[in-house]
Amino acid sequence: MAVEIAANIRRGNIVEHTDGQLYSVLKAESYRPGKGTPTTTIEMRRISDGIKIVQTYKTTDKLEKAFVEEVDYTYLYQDGDNYVFMHPDTFEQVYVPATMLGDGSAYLAENMVCTLQIFNGAAVSVTLPARITATIAETEPVVKGQTASGSYKPAILDNGVRVMVPPHVEVGTRIVVNTEDGTYMERAKD
Repeated sequence: MAVEIAANIRRGNIVEHTDGQLYSVLKAESYRPGKGTPTTTIEMRRISDGIKIVQTYKTTDKLEKAFVEEVDYTYLYQDGDNYVFMHPDTFEQVYVPATMLGDGSAYLAENMVCTLQIFNGAAVSVTLPARITATIAETEPVVKGQTASGSYKPAILDNGVRVMVPPHVEVGTRIVVNTEDGTYMERAKD
């Protein structure tokens, strides 16, 4: 374990909380008011059972950051409540519970390379690629004369995820989506 100040904790870090449990950081935001003490609010998920908590610390408070090994694995398939990943060199298979992935599981596609954080030989967190390419399965029709400047319309991707897209995007268009917040980034270049 390494000691790190709260202001340096980032999304994807694994920290040991005061209760002795390991937590995966989902979101970390620092707030620096004009007067008063700067704070960092950290949203994290307990690795053992998936319970989320939100804690606020002074930016100088010290937290125990766990040493984790980051290894690239290939996603294979879903097996009940688990997702199966395979190491590309050793062909070792790792079962990851659905609670560890949360809403990110909708973005998984066969043969997708994801980064697993390994602590004491067990997977404790999964990091998806920052962007994925998906096809629009359902959306409202294009309205002639409508500009792409400020308005967005709802669309459903082929993986079932709902995303807001510009009005010129139609069914069958391949788009790039940010997996962190589920937002439209651009049309796919392929």
